[in-house]
Amino acid sequence: MPATPDRVSDVVVVGGGHNALVTAAYLAEAGLSVTVLEGRDVVGGNTVTEELTLPGWQHDSCSSAHVVLQSNPLIRADELGLLARYGLDYLITDPAVVLPLPGDDLLMIHPDLGATAKEFARFSLADADALNTMMGDWNAGLRTAHAHYSAGLPLPGDEWSERYETLRLRSAWDVIMSTFEHPVVRHAMTWMAFATIQPPERPGTGALPAAIMAGRIGFGWTTPVGGSGALPAALVAHIADHGGTVETSAWASTFITEDGRCVGVRTSDGRSFRARRAVVAGSHLRELPAMLDIESSVASDAAARWRPGLSVFAVHFALRADIRYRTVVGGLRAVAGGLGSPEGLRRQVAAAYAGELETEEPWLLMVSSTVVDPDRAPGGVFKFLTVAPKLLNGHPWTDDDAADYAETLLTYARRHVDGLAPDDILAMRPESPTTIAAHNLANIGGSCHGGEFVLDGGSIIPGWLDYRTDVAGLYLTGSTSHPGGSVSGRPGRNTARVVLQDLGIDPASVMSAP
Repeated sequence: MPATPDRVSDVVVVGGGHNALVTAAYLAEAGLSVTVLEGRDVVGGNTVTEELTLPGWQHDSCSSAHVVLQSNPLIRADELGLLARYGLDYLITDPAVVLPLPGDDLLMIHPDLGATAKEFARFSLADADALNTMMGDWNAGLRTAHAHYSAGLPLPGDEWSERYETLRLRSAWDVIMSTFEHPVVRHAMTWMAFATIQPPERPGTGALPAAIMAGRIGFGWTTPVGGSGALPAALVAHIADHGGTVETSAWASTFITEDGRCVGVRTSDGRSFRARRAVVAGSHLRELPAMLDIESSVASDAAARWRPGLSVFAVHFALRADIRYRTVVGGLRAVAGGLGSPEGLRRQVAAAYAGELETEEPWLLMVSSTVVDPDRAPGGVFKFLTVAPKLLNGHPWTDDDAADYAETLLTYARRHVDGLAPDDILAMRPESPTTIAAHNLANIGGSCHGGEFVLDGGSIIPGWLDYRTDVAGLYLTGSTSHPGGSVSGRPGRNTARVVLQDLGIDPASVMSAP
């Protein structure tokens, strides 16, 4: 049988996660021919919608809200026409998040600063003022500095940039405890600040309380119509419309180099895809050195510094109907709710690193997608998400371990929620760090957020800072690249900018300001 001829394009992108697809779409928009190789039979990585429980129930396997993405010019300026031309549609929810309190009370975060400050004022007028000040400073200048930081660009160099850097280097915990006074408000801010699964007491997380709260106040719990997979679907449509190709079931095994330059990719089934101008690795950075046929000190250094960080635990439910949060005036439906005290979160993070579980007051995200997107199922699509140890008491999670912890979380949620009685649950699928890692091989250690890197001196960053490697023609993107995980599209857009610059194409031809 004759050998399969190489497929040739300007750029080959390895991986079909949303960031890799964003890179590919920008390069295609700039007129380059692009081939995307995705190892699984579905694109999207952790931005996927699947039938995980029953036929007809469309669940988001990992990501559910696309809040961070809204401030990316990809969406904010609709640079690629995903909203105007390719069917992507977002719902801004009100409330954004509800936080159950004792006595069937709720603290609600609204997509409105005045309404959210009014909620804070029920507990502390000083804290309401502090929220207004925090958001005022964010919008006055800290937001611009944060946008440059997220874009991997130098900060503007003004007073706001200095203030931002000072803020960022603090811990989220320190910022919250020194800014707010009432336990309920501190609870709300701490819960919000943990949304990107970074330990709140870690230095370098100090901008998260303002950044994440600003996102919820600006965009609610931004829900993609049809599920999280609507984003990669729109990106694939864009790429195809611009002459590109997205190959599924194409597992990259080797990056091909010639004379020190990366010139293509070989897949596990023996096919070769050649790149005339660049190759972008959206595959996991820890795995990259073993996929290269030459030594890369950059890739080896990054892989050696990587670790999973906090792993996640999820439970997907098919319900007869959406849950209702108990209040003094009756049940309330909301797309997102949160449980867990600040001290419970501290214990939970420490327990996760020790291989143990927090069972009293863990941080818990509850998502009811069908509250705002009822076409997703004939009943309620519901999810728990929290953090848990990679290994439980030193061993991989068993199905029984996962079922037991799912029941613990159900007991916890039932204190505040109606609609989770046994008869309300049609199907339930727990996902431990062990099964999450098996479901998507990029989720090494059960980490859906790309993990983290330990730098010299012990500081920790969520994403590798350089999009270039020391192998000519080879670039990095994905959740292991700056600024790390979550559905931000930032690593994808940032890498596209760097590739275009190196190819002598003005990024301004397809991109606006940071």
